[in-house]
Amino acid sequence: MNGILKRYLSANGAVVCSVLDGTEMISELERIHHPSAVVTAALGRLSMAASLIGYDLKNPDDTVTVRLDGGGPAGILLAVADYHGNVKSYADNPIVELPLNAKGKLDVAGAVGTDGTLYVIKDLGLKEPYSGQIALVSGEIAEDVTQYFASSEQIPSACGLGVLVNPDLTVAKAGGYLIQLLPFAPEETIAQLERNLAGITSITAMLEQGMTAEDIANRLLNGLDAELLDESTPAYRCDCSRERTERMLRSLDKQSLLDMANEMPEIEVCCHFCTNKYVFTPNEVRTMAEEKEKQDC
Repeated sequence: MNGILKRYLSANGAVVCSVLDGTEMISELERIHHPSAVVTAALGRLSMAASLIGYDLKNPDDTVTVRLDGGGPAGILLAVADYHGNVKSYADNPIVELPLNAKGKLDVAGAVGTDGTLYVIKDLGLKEPYSGQIALVSGEIAEDVTQYFASSEQIPSACGLGVLVNPDLTVAKAGGYLIQLLPFAPEETIAQLERNLAGITSITAMLEQGMTAEDIANRLLNGLDAELLDESTPAYRCDCSRERTERMLRSLDKQSLLDMANEMPEIEVCCHFCTNKYVFTPNEVRTMAEEKEKQDC
């Protein structure tokens, strides 16, 4: 269940535009988490934002984490993406029921809240990850991502994100785009972009009309001669495993491991991102504690 992600460059080299048809990947998100409609829309938007940002990373082992803490009933939303745009995500509270907003749309801002912070943490293989944050602008996510790039990375950008949810809570369409101006972009290029953005409908409306990622990129970069740079087929993908879960348990102190082994008939660890469960016996956890004691000696 992969998405389609394409990155384009204007002929004059002043504008980079990435467009994502994320319908399949957000459908997988909905299948795993079974959120309410408004949380599907919110978490889907954040996931696609992370995917678009991740696709701009330079090295295959780089990752980006996008965390939204807006104080709304959905709680904290978190998405992690890699260099290919693959993403995994979760919301603290996946079931939130709210009336439609004043525009008759799912009230994403009401679900995530508007009094809080958007964090972007890039793990680039350095000693410390790069971290930036901004106060939320609207809670609609696309506007907040746009503001993040302007404030924290000083990159003039435009972001569009959308998730259309069916009455049965499945995903009809989901997509996003991220446009960024490179340094010293000519004024006429900026003016053309502004005209293009003023003349388009929502990303989900364009997808509903049957437009492809390429069609949408050409619409966004109309008059700027878009040239395809590269493309990817990102998916909703969790990289958890029993081995990774065991390493997490081994990071705990000896007493915590012994307490779990003595108090629980089995130790079950559930992954937030994919809901897979990994079960360890008390004897397995006691062995971890004993090995930790030997290491500490």
